[in-house]
Amino acid sequence: MKLWDKGYQLDEAVEAFMTGDDPLLDIALLPYDCLGSMAHASMLAKIGILTTEECHQLLQGLSHILSLAKKGLFTIKQTDEDVHTAVENYLVESLGNLGKKLHTARSRNDQVLLDMRLYMRDQILQTMEALASLSQVLIRFADENHAVPIPGRTHFQHAMPSSLGLWAGAFTESLLDDGELLKSAFDLINQSPLGSAASYGVSLPIDRQYCAELLGFRCVQNNVLYANNSRGKFEAIVLHALAQIMNDLSKLATDIIIFSAPEFGYLKLPEKFCPGSSLMPQKRNPCPLELIRAKSATVQGLLFQTLEIIRSLPSGYNRDFQETKRPLMQGFDMTLASLHVFLKVFEGIQIDQDACLKAFTPELFATDQVLQLAKNGVPFRDAYRQVAQSLESVSQADPVTNILSKIHQGATGNLGLEQSRFKADGYINWIQHHQSNWDALFKKLIPS
Repeated sequence: MKLWDKGYQLDEAVEAFMTGDDPLLDIALLPYDCLGSMAHASMLAKIGILTTEECHQLLQGLSHILSLAKKGLFTIKQTDEDVHTAVENYLVESLGNLGKKLHTARSRNDQVLLDMRLYMRDQILQTMEALASLSQVLIRFADENHAVPIPGRTHFQHAMPSSLGLWAGAFTESLLDDGELLKSAFDLINQSPLGSAASYGVSLPIDRQYCAELLGFRCVQNNVLYANNSRGKFEAIVLHALAQIMNDLSKLATDIIIFSAPEFGYLKLPEKFCPGSSLMPQKRNPCPLELIRAKSATVQGLLFQTLEIIRSLPSGYNRDFQETKRPLMQGFDMTLASLHVFLKVFEGIQIDQDACLKAFTPELFATDQVLQLAKNGVPFRDAYRQVAQSLESVSQADPVTNILSKIHQGATGNLGLEQSRFKADGYINWIQHHQSNWDALFKKLIPS
């Protein structure tokens, strides 16, 4: 039975079109739907709609669904339309009329809102964990290679001496900034929409704060209309953070592809991650990195897709929102997979220090020569012209000595990696705090 059933049938082709791939996508939402229903049932018992015994039976039934799901034995059929219908139909089959009471004071609108909030909360924690792990690997790489010089480039031309430490440290700080975006998104979505119903609340004395506390939300999303209007908006905010991560991984991937090319040779990729050519026997291709670049474009497209879906909708629930679920889930899947792959690849990268040193040419030290003249009292503009007019006389300095001599904050001789370590450690603590809250939530809601 459909939750909206009024005694008539939909056209089969139209129904299949409207249901789409929700039965497949909603398997990922099943645990969150059950937890949300447990909190809702507990609230209904608190306000006297359910008896204590009825609430206990519903909690047991929902707990049994979770057990079946862990074993892969709970399915969402195409005729169910979505996870909410599948769960309620199962409860009605097993508990009779009691199963029909669970939906009191609730709409599928605030159910899916709640499921998506819980899903996003959990997925952000997993993404943050992967991001923090990659950041720690980059910090270690930067520290170990802080004295390995490479040419720095602007406009892709030789510019000034740089180092592998500076390069890896730059991406570390960028990814950690992306983590701040994810943390902000987490804080924003960590509001309970349950009780907003179909956008306009209900005429029963429900306790929305009680549900929010049971589910570990920081607060209730107050305005019931805004709760529904924020669907798609919150997903887009999360996708924006994921797109920033993927853009950083794409840029990092391009640098590694270039640095590992024979013409550069600074880095060597692990052989086990580089498939070959079906024609050219010498080839070892950086395919995982190329795919990450492509997937970064896909995640950015998912963000734009979500923004376009919600751009001109009227207030209140609209079925268009259904189409924001897939891009969000795909965004999480691609970003998590890319972080995990990058972690594996980066841990196996090898350095060719001789190739790094051989890449240096005298003009890389031209700016340092200008600054030395300025230090000796020559006006900077005069020093600049003097060196520019006699570039052939610029002498090559020792690259290692050069990069280590630049000791102001954030330069090659003073990378400030302790700041990144502190931030990455802070993320790990933040993740562990919220994960322990999440684990406690399960134990509190699921009956023994």
